[in-house]
Amino acid sequence: MKQDQLHVKAPGNWMNDPNGFIYYRGEYHLFYQYFPYGLQWGTMHWGHATSPDLATWTHHPIALFPSKGYDQNGCFSGTALEVQGQLFLFYTAVKYDVLNEENVHVIVNDQFESSQALMISEDGYTFDNITSKQQIIPPIVDSVLGDRTHTRDPKVWKYRNRYYMILGTKTRDQQGKLLFFSSEDLLQWTFLNSYTKSGLGYMWECPDIFSLLDRSSGAQQTVLLMSPEGIQSEPLYTSHAMCSLVSFKEESCDIVIPDQLNMVDYGGDLYAPQTNLDAEGRRVMVAWMRMPLPVDNSGEKPWIGMMALPRVIEVEDEQIYFRVHPEVETHFKTRIPVEQINYAKPFQLKVVLRELQVLDIGGYRVWLEDGRVHTDRAEVFRDLDQYDLQFQTPELHGNCELNIFVEPNLIEIFVNQGQYVLSNVVYDLKAYVSYEGEIECNIG
Repeated sequence: MKQDQLHVKAPGNWMNDPNGFIYYRGEYHLFYQYFPYGLQWGTMHWGHATSPDLATWTHHPIALFPSKGYDQNGCFSGTALEVQGQLFLFYTAVKYDVLNEENVHVIVNDQFESSQALMISEDGYTFDNITSKQQIIPPIVDSVLGDRTHTRDPKVWKYRNRYYMILGTKTRDQQGKLLFFSSEDLLQWTFLNSYTKSGLGYMWECPDIFSLLDRSSGAQQTVLLMSPEGIQSEPLYTSHAMCSLVSFKEESCDIVIPDQLNMVDYGGDLYAPQTNLDAEGRRVMVAWMRMPLPVDNSGEKPWIGMMALPRVIEVEDEQIYFRVHPEVETHFKTRIPVEQINYAKPFQLKVVLRELQVLDIGGYRVWLEDGRVHTDRAEVFRDLDQYDLQFQTPELHGNCELNIFVEPNLIEIFVNQGQYVLSNVVYDLKAYVSYEGEIECNIG
């Protein structure tokens, strides 16, 4: 079976959102949106990969595929929960209203309905798509409550003696909205609450909500991640992964979202993050890196879509930090001179960046200006000038320590131990690193 190091990549063909990320029976399971028949988005299946340590991943056969009337046109994103030793997979089931006679994998004018469904696996490897699925929340027909077409991405958790579900949807006047449901048995679900707010996009995808202790004050904080569509006016990527501390009462699911959200990653390519607890109880995030072009390496099937490195989420002084997972740091244990880098494999760079110094990684430029980390990928993005090519973090107000992870198609920059992260998809990196200051290089 295909194996990946550090980054989960499509095993040929198309990958997008992470699904069902969970530590289950002593290993990590990561499912993902997968179209096995081509290098473009199509009828969604759930691909499946596992890892003992979040660093080495093994791909397995497809887990979920369309098999019911309600999911005949796709098994969209969702999450996983362990219940009495079984693995419960919650997902959005899609059924097209109109069939495209020339290509059954394409939606016609956004005409489809969405419902929420459940698949139960006994062991995390056996998936009976015929007898182990059931629809648990039918399509929404009340447009005051939510949208029949665009209600999706269930995240399920347990609080005290009940289970809760958060879904993303939108209002009739095109504002993002959250829906909350509750259940005693994970089969019968009751609508509990909803929340909407203008000015934050027209559809809230992939909502994820959880509590963390502030490492500075010890106070309990609630973190919301979601990916609003239409949150920015960029020409292509108008949807971005955003985060915020929110006011939240778990039992009633009363929530208040502030007016301003923050980017999860300031590179703009990261999308649809999903979190769960690792073996040590840390809150860990995985996310999809959007890629405009496929990668066609000799000896491999062409593929498009990969996951970012797993990141530990922490709160400190009421700021959300995204730190590289310790298992990733452990992987890069051998220090070498920059001249000995094998550019075909992942490597790590550590630098302290000074104002107007330029770190050039094979044509990808990083520098500090006006207290902000800037990047420019124009030389390593194959004339894709319709996409954003330059990026920057918010102002740092102090030191600029960079922990950078480089592989042939992705560069991830952790600033000041996760104060900000800036990740960019790249193509055609050249085989050199240029920097006037001191630099540390590590490999696995």
